[in-house]
Amino acid sequence: MVIFGKKSLPKNVVDHWPEVFNDVTVKAIPIEYLLAIKVTFNDGKKWEIKVKNHHKKLTNAGLEKTLNELFKNYTDSIKNVDFRLDTEKVKRDIEKRTKKFLKK
Repeated sequence: MVIFGKKSLPKNVVDHWPEVFNDVTVKAIPIEYLLAIKVTFNDGKKWEIKVKNHHKKLTNAGLEKTLNELFKNYTDSIKNVDFRLDTEKVKRDIEKRTKKFLKK
């Protein structure tokens, strides 16, 4: 799980499923829901970390550790971090868990 400060989801994510995502405040994102992370640095450099590609090479815990170390080491030089979510996966998982919960 990548942890960061309280934040509302971006408009493009909310637009995907507004009745659920509109009122969500995010404090952390599970690694399995990340497609990519775009980091913009104060000097204008941009990195795009394609998380989905790294799932094959690292465990979720290993990837989480690597990302948290990146943010810790570069905190002072990072201008913006943009998390790209797999909103289809989030939606499928929520619907699946809701159906399971309602059956009980």
